[in-house]
Amino acid sequence: MSALPQPDRVAGQPAPPAVTLRAEGLGKAYGAVNVLSDVTLEIRAGEVHAIIGENGAGKSTLMKLLSGHVQPTAGRIAMDGQSASFIDAVDAEDAGIVLVHQEILLAPDLTVAQNLFLGRELSRGWMVDDRAMNRVTAQLLERVGSVARPGDRVGDLPLAQRQLVQIARALLDERKVIIFDEPTAVLANDEVEALLDIVRGLRDHGVAVLYISHRLEEVEMLADRITVLRDGRMIGTWPAADLSQRQMAELMVGRELNMLYPAKRQTSTAVPLLSVTELQVDHHAQQASFFVRPGEVLGLGGMIGSGRTELVEGLMGLRQSQAVSVVVNGREMTHRSVGAMMDAGLVYLTEDRKGKGLLLDEKLAPNLTLQALESVNPGAVLDRGREMAALRKAVADYDIRVGSLALDAGKLSGGNQQKLLLAKVMMTDPSVVIIDEPTRGIDIGNKSQIYDFIDRMVRAGKACIVISSEMQELVGLADRVLVMRAGRIVAELSGDEINEENVVYAATTGGHGSTWEGSHDHSDRNRRDR
Repeated sequence: MSALPQPDRVAGQPAPPAVTLRAEGLGKAYGAVNVLSDVTLEIRAGEVHAIIGENGAGKSTLMKLLSGHVQPTAGRIAMDGQSASFIDAVDAEDAGIVLVHQEILLAPDLTVAQNLFLGRELSRGWMVDDRAMNRVTAQLLERVGSVARPGDRVGDLPLAQRQLVQIARALLDERKVIIFDEPTAVLANDEVEALLDIVRGLRDHGVAVLYISHRLEEVEMLADRITVLRDGRMIGTWPAADLSQRQMAELMVGRELNMLYPAKRQTSTAVPLLSVTELQVDHHAQQASFFVRPGEVLGLGGMIGSGRTELVEGLMGLRQSQAVSVVVNGREMTHRSVGAMMDAGLVYLTEDRKGKGLLLDEKLAPNLTLQALESVNPGAVLDRGREMAALRKAVADYDIRVGSLALDAGKLSGGNQQKLLLAKVMMTDPSVVIIDEPTRGIDIGNKSQIYDFIDRMVRAGKACIVISSEMQELVGLADRVLVMRAGRIVAELSGDEINEENVVYAATTGGHGSTWEGSHDHSDRNRRDR
């Protein structure tokens, strides 16, 4: 491993001034299993303190301990120099600590304003003061950069807007400590910038901010100090200025990093496995024509809201759509439903693994085999033995790290949930795999594994379409990149054209220098290539 600076403090030294929250020897065990051990750190007023580590390193457990959601089994917590013990999250909030969860914990059937003030409604006499709550909500929504309105039903909002509502709720009252757990995982670039400005403003007003993110560029921009966790233990705390992004990553995984992305593959000239001509998806996508060949990763880029996800949902039959033609494995798809497309060899891995991809309250085995029951249950009676054999194979093949095969899917870390979802869609042995945001909310170690899996899959003759908001991911993985803007494919990049500048330029302006001919010509060119 490359030379690293020493941590800035040694555990057990006296706490410096202005420490708002301190953990000493903090640990958590579930039965005989220790998930977090001997964590000592200080969260200081007017500071952004980042916590980084791979999935399963103990970050979320630490956040829940500090915010009262979970009780520690070892160590102690001190608040403003006084020993503190929080009965639950409400008790911690009363003390001035709030956790903004990675998961959306809002009531979907209530309005935005009702969610913000749930349990602390404003009143006028005996009546709830909806007008006052709507006014305050509108101010907070503007502060966090949300386009939602106070009266909107939360369940009708896109995922990114629900996250902004959740952040707005945390800002409703004055706080001493705000803990952000992967707050930007579902946000668009402009929303991310607005949130980072909010975090800086909180720091400048003396709030202690604890910030968890897998996006190391955010950590580098925001953090004053960085604590690294690995395998449930604290590796150390460093001044942020002392660590490069590469050094952060190496501390997280405990080894030097090789190249994150696989080597580029040779250009495929084979007959496409999927050809789409002039696909129209409601008002989300217009006249989209594209193809993907065996042995190829086709990237689909563009800003959030450009129509990328809606395009593939329409292709899969999840949305109303029309097309001149859709051909999968040489088969013209006159009827498109999820089942029909899957039977033809095309599968889709959703961006929302928790909400749409997995049954979090069900065991691992039924989650794995749900789309391919016939392959493990050829008879009329469920064959538990074959199902468990398939699970054991998937756990080994995809390196799904589980303490027990009897776990619920919701108990897995985000990276292991994503690998389970990959294993699930691959149970049908597809020819073309569409993966929407393959590494969202996943640590760098699991990212590398997923990239290697995609590479092995296409080298074995399959084709893959990757939708990603991470420019580096598109550049590193894809053999060709299609860029969408306002529901249209506005650029196709290949070879040396694939770089972040070209993707961003096309996504924001709809152009690509002198090599781009326009969306109409793009459709014609695709037909000629096929």
